[in-house]
Amino acid sequence: MTMPIASFETHQVTNQPPLLADRNLFLSDPALCEAVRREGAEPAWDGLVASGRLAGSSDCFDAGRLANDHPPQWRGYDRFGHRRDEIEFHPAWHGILTTLLREGAHAAPWAEPGPGAHVARAARYVMFSQSDCGALCPVTMTFSAVPVLRRAGEAVRDWLPRVLSRRYDPRFLPADQKTAVMIGMGMTEKQGGSDVRSNSTVAIPAGGGDGAYLLKGHKWFLSAPMCDAFLVTARAPGGMTCFLLPRWRPDGTLNAVRIRRLKDKLGNRSNASAEVEFEDAWALRVSEEGRGIPTIIEMAAVTRLDCILGTAGLMRQALSQAAFHAAHRTAFQRHLIDQPLMRGVLADLAVETEAAIALGLRLARTFDEDTEDSRALCRVMTPAGKFWVCKRGPAFAAEAMEVLGGAGYVEEAPLARIYREMPVNSIWEGSGNVMCLDLLRALGKGELAREAVLAELRPALGMETRFDRHVARLKDDLAVSAEADGRRLAAQLVLALQAALLLRSGPAAVAEAFCASRFGGEWGTVAGLLPAGLDPGPIIDRSLPAG
Repeated sequence: MTMPIASFETHQVTNQPPLLADRNLFLSDPALCEAVRREGAEPAWDGLVASGRLAGSSDCFDAGRLANDHPPQWRGYDRFGHRRDEIEFHPAWHGILTTLLREGAHAAPWAEPGPGAHVARAARYVMFSQSDCGALCPVTMTFSAVPVLRRAGEAVRDWLPRVLSRRYDPRFLPADQKTAVMIGMGMTEKQGGSDVRSNSTVAIPAGGGDGAYLLKGHKWFLSAPMCDAFLVTARAPGGMTCFLLPRWRPDGTLNAVRIRRLKDKLGNRSNASAEVEFEDAWALRVSEEGRGIPTIIEMAAVTRLDCILGTAGLMRQALSQAAFHAAHRTAFQRHLIDQPLMRGVLADLAVETEAAIALGLRLARTFDEDTEDSRALCRVMTPAGKFWVCKRGPAFAAEAMEVLGGAGYVEEAPLARIYREMPVNSIWEGSGNVMCLDLLRALGKGELAREAVLAELRPALGMETRFDRHVARLKDDLAVSAEADGRRLAAQLVLALQAALLLRSGPAAVAEAFCASRFGGEWGTVAGLLPAGLDPGPIIDRSLPAG
């Protein structure tokens, strides 16, 4: 007689964490809250609480997922055969940009300056980068364009009110028919990359005496080609010059910006990047002829800061996902978060995240201060910070993904997208070696730059012996900074400033772990090599995204 097989449910879900959703990304992030207070943005507190609630909502994260699952499409012609070169996006993309512009992420400190305005904007950037970084690309470029447009004078006067507007207007129309506009950039060419001085695009005066030129050439990367205008470089009769190139000519006809293809990128897939040709495209000069490079360098200080902030936000989200999973998942009869090896990894990731947030918001304060010393600090530490923080990103995301195991490696988990997104902040706006060269150039311009850095470190001297020894060595390195040592110097500068910030105002447990690991021992090869004897508990508690 055959015995019946007992029936049982094969698809009952057990030992899985709940969905991490609908949390306030500001109030649940102690490091971000502390940095906002420390850097002078407390007047914006209530607004940041509201932004944190919005940025952490399920709707915001769902929009980020949809915008990446349905990347933009190039529509070269309309159905009648007219040239359009229009970019079509999923509605989720437009929803994200509507939110970002309403929050002022693209222009608020320029339109409404005040105490802590840039720091508050930086905090919002950290929060909104956690659901989608792609839409922040045109936000960053629009933000960095405002100072350039303000100095360009009468020729571009009518653009500024629309750039500063908090209304998002995605319609493909001439700027004077829209309520708001966004600005993209096109610097990179096939033969040049970061060497903008080798660009071959030429600009010929149009002859009207109004600052108009006709541009002929190509751009290997035109970021966010759906924007209403682009800041581009071209070789005018007087040398390399910066121009504002709109999608439409003043007579209402489509400008000759011919999209050849959209780039098929590793990450940042919600955002379009294009390869284009200019066929006598109409543009307005926004720098003196031959002064295009200094204009670009000034813009880069802003865009590179956003690379640091975006990476810090991605780190925070990756850490949140990892810590939340470990708090709910059991293995070998214990929660993962209670197991010593896992605790070491999570604490190390948390220390890295807190240091990145602290550095990003301190650099944002240099824009609020706008003094000679703060500008010098920004010129030195922004390229150094972009080099170090963004370079740490991919390995950080890989470690966080590994906490989830196989569940982190699938596309349904946000860690895969975060992992693909991390390299763009290291590459865009100048790769690692370019950042180190810019750092060395900034240090080589005189004693003011070196003194600005040391002034940031002095208040923390005497608080931790390992930090003191590190600063003593750093002083010698600053005096003799050879090009071959650029990477090491950048790393040591960033670690010193991060340590100083944590020692002066961070939690003692985080500051101690940072100094004990970053200034000695075996740290740096993989996460989880914090020195023995450190208690990871207080550090991990701060990283949990409940709160």
